[in-house]
Amino acid sequence: MLEAISIEKSYGALKVLKGVDLSVKQGEVVAIVGASGAGKSTLLHMLGTLDIPDKGKISVKGQDVFSQSPKELASFRNRHIGFVFQFHNLLPEFTALENVMIPGLLSGRKDSEVKSNAEQLLEELGLRERFHHKPSEMSGGEQQRTAVARALINSPDLILADEPSGNLDSKNAQELHELFFKLREKRGQTFIIVTHNQTFADMADRKLEMRDGVIQV
Repeated sequence: MLEAISIEKSYGALKVLKGVDLSVKQGEVVAIVGASGAGKSTLLHMLGTLDIPDKGKISVKGQDVFSQSPKELASFRNRHIGFVFQFHNLLPEFTALENVMIPGLLSGRKDSEVKSNAEQLLEELGLRERFHHKPSEMSGGEQQRTAVARALINSPDLILADEPSGNLDSKNAQELHELFFKLREKRGQTFIIVTHNQTFADMADRKLEMRDGVIQV
């Protein structure tokens, strides 16, 4: 599903990634752990094509992602990669349903199709009663599940999550962790998750540790 080869990234004089190699299979749940500053989030941004490495190659489904034009890359990202962040990044002026629909509408799909898909996802994630609620009217757990629905709206092959439960209490964190595995079983999607939650990391198919800009082997 994904292959990263010799990924390097520096910001000014600070070398954050120092030659990262990573291979992830279809349907795998991979957790990446490590101390703050080890390069975990930077790596996730590279894998998600949100930032460009200085050196190295990243392939998703056999596609060399950075060989594409910026417009092609944006379209590829929208179709094939979903994101869940620690801070849900929902737009406060829109309802849960509208927030979930946005990536689908950006992909050029029909409004009616996207709305139906968004309603189905929200219902599947236990948010039937929250369709028309804005983020400020929902709990932290509900907001994060809405963000998960938004990540799933285009049926991406790959879900990247950066500290997805870092802002949740233990009950909501546990529910979110279990949700990822249910989604994997039902939809066959691949998950790469950066987390400080060791319990969650231990649930994954593989737990990888980053230290000083490389994955430990």
